[in-house]
Amino acid sequence: MIALKKLRELTLTAATSAERPLHLSAASGLVCLDSTMYVIADDELHLGVFSTTDDGPGRLVRLFDGVLPEEKAARKRQKPDLEALTFLPAFEDFHHGALLVVGSGSGPNRRRGALLGLDPLGRISGEPRSLDLSAMLVPLAAAFAEVNVEGAVVAGDELCLFQRGNKQHADNAIIRYRLAEVVEVVTGRRTDVLRSVKIGRLDLGHVEGVPLCFTDATALPGGDMVFSAVAEDTDDAFNDGACVGAAIGIVGNDGRLRFVRRLDRPYKIEGIHAELDGNRLDLLAVTDADDPDIAAALYAATIAI
Repeated sequence: MIALKKLRELTLTAATSAERPLHLSAASGLVCLDSTMYVIADDELHLGVFSTTDDGPGRLVRLFDGVLPEEKAARKRQKPDLEALTFLPAFEDFHHGALLVVGSGSGPNRRRGALLGLDPLGRISGEPRSLDLSAMLVPLAAAFAEVNVEGAVVAGDELCLFQRGNKQHADNAIIRYRLAEVVEVVTGRRTDVLRSVKIGRLDLGHVEGVPLCFTDATALPGGDMVFSAVAEDTDDAFNDGACVGAAIGIVGNDGRLRFVRRLDRPYKIEGIHAELDGNRLDLLAVTDADDPDIAAALYAATIAI
């Protein structure tokens, strides 16, 4: 089993309101660029920005206008459910690439996204652009009983979205799009339906009868992808459940499952970053506490592959 080491909690210099805590609680996606770590939270309208060189509190960058309710159930209904975060390599006016934020697609208000340009050091440059990703996400309803995008990865000339299953519909899948066509969507040059070029379904196994399901992914050199998965005891894409297990695995660039390794504890990992050094894989992961009063945490692990 994989043992994780806790590095820090995701504290903040300022909250989004006087009622909100000084931390992120529902971390759901992770990207590390140079000395900066970017984290999205599925119950916020903001992106968290943290240093990778110290454990000081991070800051928030607003992605969307508006205010979410403080009451948990109302907040859950109205949130954009930002679940996937990835780095897009340089394109058009984004000479140093951009961050792409993607909502889960599990409801009409969850089909939003954001695009943030970067400078040469991987820092945010300019104002975030709000995106309507319905052209990509609405067609997925024809392929899945419940759409629930949890990860996004650029692999070569494709953008891969990771569909998360649940106990009722254990339908994990990698949805592949031509990256050039995705760029047309996020830059506003294309508004018609964008269909995937391939959907590959994968069985990740079970823990105590609950299926392991994708929660995030990140790319390795050569096109392989590292993913995180949890066994959450819930029958749908909306309601939370007890996390009875968690795992990390690799999907090869051919779309085949290379391995799945359990974590020693049922951490609800929802964001992952990986760096390959020979046969050693260095991992960073962030968690979703499912409780606004509990801070999301950053963990690390090293495994041999």
